Amino acid sequence: MAKIRKQTYTMSMLMEYIRDKDIRDDADVQRASGQWSSEQINELVMTVLTDGYIPPIFIGEDLNLQKWLIDGLQRSTSLKWFRYGNYRITPAIRNSVIAYRAKVKDENGNIMEEDGDIVWKEEAFDIRNKTYDDLPGELKKQFDSFQMEAVIFEECTMEKMSELIQVYNNHTPMNITQKAFTYVNQYARNIREIAQSRFFADYSNYSEKEKTKGVTERVVLETVMCMFHLGHWKKQVKQIGIYLNANASKKEFDTLSAYLHRLEHVVTDDVKSIFNSKDSFIFLTLFDRFANLGLEDRRFNDFLREFKTNLRNTERNEENQLFDQIDKGRGTKDKAIILKKLNMVHALMATYLQADQAEEKEDEAFRLICRHVNPDVDREDMEEYREVLAGLTMRVNRASKLLEEPNRPSLLAMVAFSFSADLDLDRWIVDYFKRKHTYILNQKQNFLNMKKDLLCFLQKESR
Repeated sequence: MAKIRKQTYTMSMLMEYIRDKDIRDDADVQRASGQWSSEQINELVMTVLTDGYIPPIFIGEDLNLQKWLIDGLQRSTSLKWFRYGNYRITPAIRNSVIAYRAKVKDENGNIMEEDGDIVWKEEAFDIRNKTYDDLPGELKKQFDSFQMEAVIFEECTMEKMSELIQVYNNHTPMNITQKAFTYVNQYARNIREIAQSRFFADYSNYSEKEKTKGVTERVVLETVMCMFHLGHWKKQVKQIGIYLNANASKKEFDTLSAYLHRLEHVVTDDVKSIFNSKDSFIFLTLFDRFANLGLEDRRFNDFLREFKTNLRNTERNEENQLFDQIDKGRGTKDKAIILKKLNMVHALMATYLQADQAEEKEDEAFRLICRHVNPDVDREDMEEYREVLAGLTMRVNRASKLLEEPNRPSLLAMVAFSFSADLDLDRWIVDYFKRKHTYILNQKQNFLNMKKDLLCFLQKESR
């Protein structure tokens, strides 16, 4: 077992040691430098300039006392590029303004004092598009004097150092989704709680690996963005996180949480595959639009079933594309693609629910007639009643509220009653529409009221 000691270097000292090969960065099995993106380098430099924390680097020291980097190559070379390689911080860095204290100087450049104390002032420096040489003196000092901790493994053979490189580089970095999650700290707890809800556990189609990789958190971000900020849709999940952190509200996440809880009570096993890592946010946004219709949630599940078993493979949009053909090419998260998919399923849902509502009203009329007019009515009779009603209402005000769909069952029941009692509705219905402008939503009660009105009307006519 190699002996271990700890040592602290200033940044300038460490950079010089690496530059002058007092600490070598080319161990036999060490991977090449340059693995980090500009975003990673930006954040590392920012950490140094704001006196943040950087984990220790690991150094192997051979029997000749030559030091070799074991872990920390990407950090050290990235910092060396900034210090000596004219690396310029890119504009994409977040929190780019650094606050620092500077000595106040007079017009001749002399440091000012009051009562023997140096006068200080608060300054701010935007690091975007800046190199080390562009830094004010105070920040150059901060960079050069930053304390870097090192763990040194003594008396290491190259074989032992290779083993240590293998051990200390055996880790999995954050993926894109997991890193995006760090940009939405304002609502991270809300997002995590939603991602761990029963909906994602039992009523959707996510593998355990996807959950571990942060896919459910990504879906929560995409859903809130699509549901409440579609006009500002961002293609990259990191940009979604940044935008929501600044513009979302807790109420929006609470709304999504409530929607998921409602869906837990209606989503059935045969449709939960629709809620997958690719399309969940589309259909959850669709549920937000459905929720404004005031219908029972089970109807949404009915639509999903019809979509999965029929509409998905038969209905096409204006560009003659099936749902699954819309994003076959590149750019599946482009705003235009999202809008096409969302508009398509919204239109399909609207058409389905309208037809479904009409059928439900016909069923309501059939039940009403069976119970209060003619228990022996059949479906063929209903067709005749509809035709008669259409003829009767040709002479009334077509803009009347009485012709609204919710009032249709009681009107059909009146036609059925006229058949069973052998009565004529022609004159009564014209008179009734002139006198009445509203109806009772309870269709049984509305029918009984109209039946009473008809009998009174016929009695008056007979006098």
